[in-house]
Amino acid sequence: MRRTAILPVLALAVLTAACGGLTIGRDFRSPAAEMIRVGQTTKADLLRSFGEPTEVGLDTGDQTWTWLYGQLSQQLRKQLTVRFDDRGTVKSYSFNSSFPEDMKRLK
Repeated sequence: MRRTAILPVLALAVLTAACGGLTIGRDFRSPAAEMIRVGQTTKADLLRSFGEPTEVGLDTGDQTWTWLYGQLSQQLRKQLTVRFDDRGTVKSYSFNSSFPEDMKRLK
């Protein structure tokens, strides 16, 4: 009887420890305003600066690339989404982050 009570507690402890360092995406450097220029920055420029995107997609017919990184155990997340025009240059972009260094810099 006592052994059955210990097993769920042990399983919960193992699961908590395993998820403690859980991350999503790949870390990428946070962009400064001068790093991305609408109408000028190309896909090749972004690949050099941030690496391969985590996700690709479409937004109202425009191609989008997204870089996403999160540290789930600390509830930290950052996301860069870039929308391209027909020439493959940046049409618009957004960057959101809850990392302390970004919060301080962008607030």
